[in-house]
Amino acid sequence: MKNRVVITGMGVVAPNAVGLEEFETAIRTGKSGIEFYQELADLNFSCQIGGKPDISSEKLKNYFTDLQLRGLKSSGIIYGVIAGTDAWADAGFVKTGEETPDWDSGIIFGTGILGVDKFREAIHLIDAGNTRRLGSTSVLQTMASGISAYLGGILGCGNQVTTNSSACTTGTEALLMGFERIQAGKAKRMLVGSCSDHGPYVWGGFDAMRILPGNYNENPQEAPGPMNASVAGFIPGSGAGALLLEEYSSAKARGAKIYAEVLGGEVNSGGQRGGGSMTAANSQAVQRCIKGALKNSGISANEIDAINGHLTGTSGDPVEIENWMLGLNRKKENFPYINSLKGMTGHCLSASGSIECVASVLQLYKNFIFGNVNCEKLHPEISNRIASEKVPPKTMEVPLNIIAKASFGFGDVNGVVIFRKMTE
Repeated sequence: MKNRVVITGMGVVAPNAVGLEEFETAIRTGKSGIEFYQELADLNFSCQIGGKPDISSEKLKNYFTDLQLRGLKSSGIIYGVIAGTDAWADAGFVKTGEETPDWDSGIIFGTGILGVDKFREAIHLIDAGNTRRLGSTSVLQTMASGISAYLGGILGCGNQVTTNSSACTTGTEALLMGFERIQAGKAKRMLVGSCSDHGPYVWGGFDAMRILPGNYNENPQEAPGPMNASVAGFIPGSGAGALLLEEYSSAKARGAKIYAEVLGGEVNSGGQRGGGSMTAANSQAVQRCIKGALKNSGISANEIDAINGHLTGTSGDPVEIENWMLGLNRKKENFPYINSLKGMTGHCLSASGSIECVASVLQLYKNFIFGNVNCEKLHPEISNRIASEKVPPKTMEVPLNIIAKASFGFGDVNGVVIFRKMTE
């Protein structure tokens, strides 16, 4: 008998809001976190806009000691620690100074690349022959598992503590990895999530690929949105999302607030075959991932009330809609509601899956569908396939029972997770 897995805590650090309550308000009202950055203009970027969380120095002191902040230049670690410790606290747990680890609690917190600014500083110091000036935290800030190691030390987790990395699918994959560990009885609680650094050294490669829009620098908040008729490209973002997964009987015994139940999901790859590539998804693999998630969750396609898609605001959006149609065998008016967060936050890369999972669960818990920002004119290939009212431009209050969240990542990797409103 597999254990049931529920969500008892969440934390989020997004370009349009930091903190769960602020984030809910932001996505309900369509608040954008996309801004112009002079630094990108000075570096001759074509796309000089992006999204990064606004965190004051005062707020940082609530999460880090003065010693920890000294030389801390990894924005991904900052975002991940805030989101992770917030999720832990939201679940009703406190940080302790106990010498014995919490053997029942673990962490799977992913990232794509970590501590780029610290890496840049280290390279210059090493090249100048000043290796001894690197500082004692340079390794922690630049190794991929620095974020899970950092959180593991703060929270004293003694179960599996690790980091995964699967491009844009990272956060969704981390959630499913934590889910499977609890389901198998190997842990009672798993803090799962993902984070991404911000700035030119992360975003530059995408600008070089010419997949970011360069004609919205003077009006960043009007930049293209997912499923819009314009397919000018995605906006780069950054941040972190975190969810505390818990075995149902444990959560029930302590009277925990339960946001939702994780029914299951699926991860796979298109192998960069059959139309798939480093930057494009193999449609057959996406459809298999959707169908696999339904099968593993024990539900039918018609039970899906809403989809929070990957949907980036590129030419891949109509293809994703078609894959959902074929994967669910649902068309036009029978299609679920569908939305994307990226019109408000940009594409937060390795952090996108976890931030969007938090947004998905909030919708399910509070019974609303947030509006698709900058999607007043729906892409014709999408409007020809599904009813336009299934892509709401404004927030709607709608009773929800089951929502699907998808992430389709660079390298032709896919992840779909299914959440259900909590029932006994």
